[in-house]
Amino acid sequence: MAAQVISGAEVAKQIREELKQEVEQLKAQTGVVPGLVTILVGENPASISYVTAKQKTSKELGFYSIQDNQPADISEAALLALIKKYNEDPKIHGILVQLPLPKHVNETEVLYAIDPKKDVDGFHPVNVGKLMIGEADYLPCTPAGIQELLVRAGVKTKGAELVVVGRSNIVGKPIANIMLQKKEGANSTVTIVHTGTPQEKVIEHCQRADILVVAAGVPKYVKAEWVKPGAAVIDVGVNRIGMSESGKAILAGDVDYEPIKEKAGLITPVPGGVGPMTITMLMKNTVKAAKLAAGK
Repeated sequence: MAAQVISGAEVAKQIREELKQEVEQLKAQTGVVPGLVTILVGENPASISYVTAKQKTSKELGFYSIQDNQPADISEAALLALIKKYNEDPKIHGILVQLPLPKHVNETEVLYAIDPKKDVDGFHPVNVGKLMIGEADYLPCTPAGIQELLVRAGVKTKGAELVVVGRSNIVGKPIANIMLQKKEGANSTVTIVHTGTPQEKVIEHCQRADILVVAAGVPKYVKAEWVKPGAAVIDVGVNRIGMSESGKAILAGDVDYEPIKEKAGLITPVPGGVGPMTITMLMKNTVKAAKLAAGK
């Protein structure tokens, strides 16, 4: 039997409807409107696309939204001063600096300059540390989206063998930490495999996974023979592998989707799986930041 395909687009739509209601209630009860600023440095086409989508979604949810575009040659000092301004602005609850930044700007310095209470991406070391001890205010957006997909699909996570392929700071490490917490929707037994893991061990670990989260950055890396029958397979990868005759990019995930779909119990597609969840979880973090600021 073919796997159940989880539509990240549908789950994201459900969450956004819930967030609309939360925003309306927050405004009615406290007068507070969630405020989000997205800072774009330069004119990278992919970055423009990302921030445009984030702004569009925030406005649809009723946020107070600012799109702050800065030239590619902005100095690091000027960018830090801009962040300081938004840190001190009570109408702004979430600050997002779109990456990558120009090479003359130290990304770490910029991300660390954001007030942890307004770090709705969840990248500040204060928020990373709070995640480690199970007291996070904001979960990193893509890993949080993965957990939501698992929970809303009814996947049993407590006691499950969960294997993460990849150890990035954006996906691999945080999803591992989220899923091992002693909480609902987590409580899993977690293993991380990575580029330092011998290939035969990667396969061995994947084959015993009840839940397999793949963020390897390699198209079709995980093969069907690596997957336990009935496993839940979450594919985080988005890889451009060619162009169609119409000029549209052909995308592939990090798992060999078609054969794995016939073996897994549940699988996310690419595109339309994890991707749509990331912006939605950013919005969820911003609403939470506004509630915290309002004492709710």
